Parts: sequence; C-alpha cells; structure tokens
Amino acid sequence: MDLAYSILLALVALAVGAVAGVLFARARRSPEHAETAGSRPNEGGRTINTDDEAHAGNNGLKGLGRKSLDSLRVGVVVLDSEDHPVLVNPAARAMGLLRSGGAPGTIAAHPILRTLAGQVRRTGVRREVELDLPRGRAGGGNAPLGLHLRAVALNATHVAIEAADVTDAHRLARVRRDFVANVSHELKTPIGALQLLAEALLDATESAAGMEPEDEKLEDLVAARRFAERIHHESARMGRLVNELLELTRLQGAEPLPTPEPVSVDWVIAEVIDRTRTTASAKSIEVSYAGPKGAMVYGSDSQVATAVTNLVENAIAYSGEDTKVSLTLRQDEDWVEIDVADQGIGIAAHDVDRIFERFYRADQARSRSTGGTGLGLAIVKHIATNHGGRVDVTSTLGDGSTFTLRLPARPPEAPLPLPAAIEIESGAAGR
Repeated sequence: MDLAYSILLALVALAVGAVAGVLFARARRSPEHAETAGSRPNEGGRTINTDDEAHAGNNGLKGLGRKSLDSLRVGVVVLDSEDHPVLVNPAARAMGLLRSGGAPGTIAAHPILRTLAGQVRRTGVRREVELDLPRGRAGGGNAPLGLHLRAVALNATHVAIEAADVTDAHRLARVRRDFVANVSHELKTPIGALQLLAEALLDATESAAGMEPEDEKLEDLVAARRFAERIHHESARMGRLVNELLELTRLQGAEPLPTPEPVSVDWVIAEVIDRTRTTASAKSIEVSYAGPKGAMVYGSDSQVATAVTNLVENAIAYSGEDTKVSLTLRQDEDWVEIDVADQGIGIAAHDVDRIFERFYRADQARSRSTGGTGLGLAIVKHIATNHGGRVDVTSTLGDGSTFTLRLPARPPEAPLPLPAAIEIESGAAGR
C-alpha cells in the first residue's frame, strides 16, 4: 500500500513539473509573438502598435489600454513627426482613415489627417473640422461619410486625431436645408403677387389718403386703403423673411463657400453706410465711422458687407430717434475687428447668449413693430464662422450694445483639400 502511494505521488509530481515547463516556455516566447502578431508595417517601415503589454504587463493590466481603445466607437489615429500612423483603432480603419502606402504592404494616413496634423504642429493649437468624405475609391453611390475630426498635439512630434461619425446629423441637416430652400422658393412667387396686388390697391385708393369718411362709400374706401397698407407691410416683411431664409440656407452649406479673396474694408464700410442711409435718416440717426484706412480681410466681399449691414440695421432698429450708431475699426497682423456700437435699449444678461439663435427675439413686441425677421444676427454668426472668425457682443440693459465682428487679416493657410468644412477655433466665444 505504501509502495503504491509513493508511486502515485511520483506520477503527480512529474505531471506538475511537465505543465510548469510548458507554461514557462510559452511565457518566454510570448513577447516575441505579441510583437509579430500585434503590429504591422506602415509607409515608413515602422510598426503600428496594437498592444501595450510592455507598459501594462507588470501591474496586471495586460492589454487593458488597447482593449479600451478598440472598444471605442470613435476612431483614433496617432501620427508621428513624419505623419506615419503609429497607433490606430478598428473604428478608424472602418471609417476609411487609412490608405495603402507607396510600398506594397504598407499603409498611410488619409490626406486630411496629415493636413490637420501639420496645422497643429505649426500653430500648437487644437484644430477641429466637420466634413463629408466620399465612401469608396470613386465615391460610389452611397451617401458621404460625415466626420467630426479633432486633432490635438501629444508632444512636439506626435498628434492624436479623434474621428466621430456624424453622418446621421449631416443627413438630417441636409434634409432640413433642402426643405427650407424648397419651401422658400415656392413662397417667393405668391408673396411677390401679394405685394403687387397690395400696391395696386394702394394706387386705386390713393384719393382716400388722409381723408375723413363722410359717407358710407368713402368710409369703405378709407378702410380698403388701410387694409391695403397693412397687406403691403406684411407681404414685404414675409418677402424679407423668405430671402433671409434662402441666404441662411446657402451659408449653412447648401452651396459651396466662395474662394477667399482680399476684401477692402473701406469698400465694405462705404457700402454699408449707403445701404442703411434711408433707414437711419427716417429716425434721424447718425451712422459714423472711425478707423484706419486700407485695411483688408479675406473672404467674400458680398458676405462681409451683408454681415456688417445686418449689424448696423439691427443697431438702428433698436435705437431711439436722434441717436448715433458708431462703426470703429481695429486691426493687427492677424485680425481685423469691426465694432458696431449703438445707444439703444441694450440686451438683458439672460438674453445675450441666445440672440444669435434663429428667430430668437429679446423683445418680441419691439421686433414686430420694427418688422424684424429674427434671422439677421444668425446670418452674421454663420458668415463670421465660415470666414474663420467670430462675432461677440457686450451690452448693458438700457445703455446700448456693441457688436464686434472679427475677421482674418491673412489669407487662409493650406485649405483643406476636401469638401467645404467649417473651422472651429478653440476657445472662440460664440454668440
């Protein structure tokens, strides 16, 4: 019995030793195997990391960082100083952010990623952009892939780029823009007809202007003229609303942005003063300008003029009679700032953050009396954003407001080589 028991113990010991030997041999081979299976060459002959065992293995968190990265729905790509991808997660591959490299079996980052990484290295500032990328080699028949890209410098050489899929949001935005544009186009014809009919009624009842009704027929004529004046006023307001909706639709991406060109600020100021002269004269408001001559901004001359005109018209609408609207220019090497200051009713603190929203009015009753559409400041914000600038406001209730339009004084650097995109400047104070 003792002999059998000793033999059994010996066999168990041999089995345990064999298993331990196999596990030890496998453990010694695993680092080399992980390096081979967990990496692949990129365009520069380097390898792309797919595991962080070397850093996490000692504390029992082997592969946890990589698994966390792979589980993200957003794509992540890290580029080195030569724009070679050194870290990529599966979501980024699925989005098509990698391309075949110059040599067989190598890969390279999408050109838009390399452009963003270069901009971040040059400026040291985080960059964000939203755009639509065509799917497939020739774009195919599928809807484009909407991406929100965010590039951040990790150190002096490496840049991390995060890509979020916003295809559904872009599709809904396109549907909304198309609907607004189609409805606005359809409304232009009947609104124009109403304006013509109202003008015809005004001409037909001109003899009743300023007259006191003495009999029933004359009373009807006076009432008809009053109704015709109201119809003409409201149809003109509706016409302005339709035109501004179409303008806002174009600014939101329904049409490609024009190529940035040098725009003379002197011409813009002269154009704005000419456009608003009649409205200002009706309220005895003086529109003045002070600033250096010869300043230039880069963008679309018509859009810049529209933005400043909207700010001045807004200042006139919310100012009393016999007041002043002042335009002031400041500039440095990078920016041109145009201030539009009024002596009007001002804006309450709780309304300041919302006045650039479409159809938002701080004073509903006054907006109706001035004939405003609620879209003028929204148009200004989109024009400023599309030009890489911004618009700000400072105001005290009862003591006037000052709007500041900030536009680039230099031509844009290395425009993105893909469909039109909206640059979002980090730390920009929006309205």
